[in-house]
Amino acid sequence: MRYQHVMPFGTQVLDDGRVRFRLWAPGSEKVSLCIEQGAGELSLPMEAQPQGWFECITDRAGAGTRYRYRVSDEMRVPDPASRYNPGDVHQASEVVVPQSFTWTDTHWKGRPWEEVVLYELHVGTFSPEGTFKGVRDRLDYLVELGVTAIELMPVADFPGERNWGYDGVLLFAPDHRYGRPEDLKELIQSAHEKGLMVFLDVVYNHFGPEGNYLHLYAPPFFKDEHTPWGVAINYDAVHSRTVRDFYIHNVLYWLDEYRFDGLRLDAVHSILDDSSPDILDEIAEAVRNGPGQERHIHLVLENDNNEARYLGRPGRFDAQWNDDIHHALHVLLTGESGGYYRDYADNPMRHLVRCLTEGFAYQGETSLHRNNERRGTSSVHLPATAFVSMIQNHDQVGNRAFGERLSMLVDPRPLRAAISVMLLAPEIPLLFMGEEFGALTPFLFFCDFGPELAQAVTEGRRKEFARFPAFSDPAARNSIPDPGHPDTFQRSKLDWHSWAQPEHQSWFELYKTLLGIRREHLVPRLRGLEGGNSTVRVLGERSVAIEWRLGDGSRWTLLANLGKSAILDMAVPDAPLLFASEDDIAASLTTGTLPPWSVAWTLENTKNE
Repeated sequence: MRYQHVMPFGTQVLDDGRVRFRLWAPGSEKVSLCIEQGAGELSLPMEAQPQGWFECITDRAGAGTRYRYRVSDEMRVPDPASRYNPGDVHQASEVVVPQSFTWTDTHWKGRPWEEVVLYELHVGTFSPEGTFKGVRDRLDYLVELGVTAIELMPVADFPGERNWGYDGVLLFAPDHRYGRPEDLKELIQSAHEKGLMVFLDVVYNHFGPEGNYLHLYAPPFFKDEHTPWGVAINYDAVHSRTVRDFYIHNVLYWLDEYRFDGLRLDAVHSILDDSSPDILDEIAEAVRNGPGQERHIHLVLENDNNEARYLGRPGRFDAQWNDDIHHALHVLLTGESGGYYRDYADNPMRHLVRCLTEGFAYQGETSLHRNNERRGTSSVHLPATAFVSMIQNHDQVGNRAFGERLSMLVDPRPLRAAISVMLLAPEIPLLFMGEEFGALTPFLFFCDFGPELAQAVTEGRRKEFARFPAFSDPAARNSIPDPGHPDTFQRSKLDWHSWAQPEHQSWFELYKTLLGIRREHLVPRLRGLEGGNSTVRVLGERSVAIEWRLGDGSRWTLLANLGKSAILDMAVPDAPLLFASEDDIAASLTTGTLPPWSVAWTLENTKNE
């Protein structure tokens, strides 16, 4: 089977072999197509069409042709809908024929949402090669671990040699440092053959600060407002229909042409759109009425506004990253209270329990970190599976000054307790690459911009930490790794040689065991799970018993003591012990005692009446 997503822009190889080139350039009076020919170029005029479009159909191009658009007498720009840019974002685009790749996974229909266990990875640092093939070579490892879905951090073409991916500017082109489009398709096809889903992180709230030329020839693409990362996208003003279509096609392109199983939409709270339906609703509708009718397609949001309205209804989004649960667990584990953690420092256990039983910790309460503004809406009606939980992710590790993982910050026993809560709670769990073997390599913030911008990023990065007491001294701030230095990137690569060492193997076996229990005992009971189906019994200041009624009526119970003092004279559920985070817990429970930093799970396999 061969797949192509047909779009109103970019290139399309027609049935007669000619290539159609289309560009939306309402800010230009004329546009030329410039085709590279050896050391020279062939310049062809593009026909002006209504509403700012330009088109050229020619037999002088084909698969592999490199081209740019001349939008002024001197300025040549890549195609904003380029499928591949082999020479980076400032250079020529390449004509790609999607039908040249033959898919053999036509039997693949995806997997239901309740089976999802996400594994977030950065292609450039996950393997020594830093390529799509490097990820593909470790798929068997991920299957053995027990995850069911890979989530790739953004791969859209970014400037320079290295980047987290959130500075992408060519949103249809996989970055050439990771491989060709065919290499990404091979990765996805191989994953499907092994029963793994593949998700992609996409950024629709801004473009990166270098290599975006749209403002030169399509100024209506933007609006006179700003996000924390740059000029806002025009989703709701004049000419916004074309802009909205650009992003809707980007969604469908990744799902149709690359057969991704899901998308994670980055920081949608920074999408400025007052229209109705808004762009998120339109994206969800396009997916559900398109590829979502043929196979399982999953849509996940990152939304700091905690807006429950996007979740829980057919045709909407499957889930949201729940930063609240991460923050509450982090405060419990580390005692940190700076930055956004201060919103959870008053009573982290209460915030954690609310996340586990109601979804958001903030459902309209005021946030100290956000200048006492109210944050969030009620989420108690949503099932636990409408939330993605984690104890680590790229943001929470990489936005630390030195990129420390929890394995560098927390003693093993408390960390095992937190892992045991996260992986066996009914929420959808997410792992960040390397956490499953207690990786001791940091994940630092890195990028590769031109000299002037690189210096500004380095200074800005260090200035961000000036408000923290540990970095009040300029010398301390200068110790923060330079994002633009190649060594910052190299230090962030996973050390796979350490995986075989006993202390790292013990972490791997813990994750593998927990995910096996989840797969066997919890996942089959999640279908039909409803919101508001849990009961809570407070055992102490940092201790709790939570019981969920699962979709089949079974009772799934958590006993958690996330403090330094034992809980005595505790009523223990009359149900088989399924898992304990430490060897001493089972014996202690027979006496009604829950030791410090202990987690136990029980299952009572009753049925609905």
